[in-house]
Amino acid sequence: AAARAARFAFFERAMLRTGARALWLGHQQNDIAETMLMRLARGSGSAGLAAPRPVMAVGGRVHLRPLLTIKKEEVVAVLRGVGAPWREDRSNAAREFFRNRVRQSVLPAWQSAAGRDALAGAALSREMLEEDDEALAVWLKEFRPFQRCAMHLGCLVGRPRALMRRALRQWLADQPLAGELSRQGFDDLLAAVTTGKPVRRSLGVNGFAVVRNGRLRFERVRPRKHGKE
Repeated sequence: AAARAARFAFFERAMLRTGARALWLGHQQNDIAETMLMRLARGSGSAGLAAPRPVMAVGGRVHLRPLLTIKKEEVVAVLRGVGAPWREDRSNAAREFFRNRVRQSVLPAWQSAAGRDALAGAALSREMLEEDDEALAVWLKEFRPFQRCAMHLGCLVGRPRALMRRALRQWLADQPLAGELSRQGFDDLLAAVTTGKPVRRSLGVNGFAVVRNGRLRFERVRPRKHGKE
């Protein structure tokens, strides 16, 4: 994660320096399968399993991945065919990284056991998951549950749980002072939001998520006033 952050920070500086607005990336079909298997292990939903996306807006810029329909061996064959050099990151061979273990051990075994083009299947699933993710986003926007800092629950009553889950995730992401919730904490808050049952749950040192009167809002903790000594 740290190496990835450093790499994209470098790209961002280079784009700022040159005025570029699009970043072209070399991810290919193998990367789709690796990412999907890794994120399945941590319980990701459609948004996470739809990565990497061919076109993605990031902070006023766009990331483009034109090679996602091509397998790694096909890319390597073309490069060798035209005599073009490329660079292999030495860290790609390090077994301590989860992605490398998936790439070296899990992915070949999975492809062999599938008895079919598993990479193409993963790519098709990624595409459909992206469509589902975008549809949920559009559907949620139509209900307009977010008003100022609160989420109004009435307009989501009786809607699919997936829509309520997405609404809650979006509301949490929009709270700059909220801390991280554990999976159990999120599920407990989701249950309260779904039923409208009053609840007050800690979101870290800065405040609470409060469900009351059909609304979910962030209640900030007021700093204690210390008396003069």
